[in-house]
Amino acid sequence: MSLFRRSDSGYWWYNFVVRGRRYQKSTGEPNKREAAKIEAAARTKLAKRRVGLEEPEPAPTLAEFSQQFIDEVEARHAAKPETIRFYSNRLKRLLGWEPFQNAALDMIDAKLIARYISQRRKKVGIVSVNRELATLRRALHLAEEWEIIKATPKVKLLTGEPQHDFVLTRELEPVYLAACPPLLRDVAVLLLDTGLRLGEALTLRWSDVHLEPVGNARYGWVHIREGKSKNAIRNVPLVARVSRLLKEKQQAATSAWVFPGEPKPRVKKKAAKKGAKKYTRADDERLAKPDLPLLGSSLAHMHAKVCRPIVKGERQYLFPKDFVLHSLRHTAITRLGEAGAETFTIMKQAGHFSATISQRYVHPSPETVERAYDRLEALNQKALADAAG
Repeated sequence: MSLFRRSDSGYWWYNFVVRGRRYQKSTGEPNKREAAKIEAAARTKLAKRRVGLEEPEPAPTLAEFSQQFIDEVEARHAAKPETIRFYSNRLKRLLGWEPFQNAALDMIDAKLIARYISQRRKKVGIVSVNRELATLRRALHLAEEWEIIKATPKVKLLTGEPQHDFVLTRELEPVYLAACPPLLRDVAVLLLDTGLRLGEALTLRWSDVHLEPVGNARYGWVHIREGKSKNAIRNVPLVARVSRLLKEKQQAATSAWVFPGEPKPRVKKKAAKKGAKKYTRADDERLAKPDLPLLGSSLAHMHAKVCRPIVKGERQYLFPKDFVLHSLRHTAITRLGEAGAETFTIMKQAGHFSATISQRYVHPSPETVERAYDRLEALNQKALADAAG
């Protein structure tokens, strides 16, 4: 029996794990022998439920399950406050729709999801709806993993989401970098020369940066310890420019993070009613844990000011509208393809799940296509000359 007493309670508690899920609860008994009987009954009840001999407990509503979900996200992504904020905000949107808020998890089906999509599309675009659906899907998968529900309904994302296929040209790159503030410029160079995801770059630790070459390597590498899939865990070689950048930053480093965030004072925001003051989750995270990586949203704001500044009340587009921060990764992977890397190599270095995804990132420029046809024409002429000779 796995009984224990808590320091703040005179009762015995049971604590056991069945198929990866932990069951812990007070027995309400000060007598250990009686508490053992209650634990045995709990185990028996659980076993019967698993083989269908006992009615399962009612599934909680999405609102009731929401805190467990956020607790799990915070535990898994403790070093990623932006990820925590993302799921928290998307979950609030889901709970803002009353049918979802009051729906038991096992009653959320394709029909209810379709109703949600229909009403949300009247207010927001496809991208916002898909991020909310992805959050719902993750919450339901977690409930299934914890055996709260038996199965997860299919949560299909909407098609038609715009793809960011912009590639920064070699001619435009120095213009952009010259317009960037130093912090944005450093991150941009890292993304352009490694093809890392923005989140991977911002959560890079100095312990994962290896600037001394090994074997046939010339400039060292960085290790990515986690990501969107198991393929995201990888070593990415460095080139000369980013190697110099990292060496300079390492000499002045005072944090474990390559791009540390800075603690900010609480931001006072006027509430919609009564002028009350409230604070964001991100503010609280930074006050509690000042040594966190830089937030991607901070860089996105810098990027927007560089590319789309507001001058005299009007927005100016100094760079193409579809140039976003992710375009820097897209550019790096495209350049890798133009340099002759095979699809499998691109997949491994980009941390993609499959080669199909890598193919979507590679868009040869018109100049590259022209050079390929020039080489083809040269081969054709050589073959004709050989045949004539």
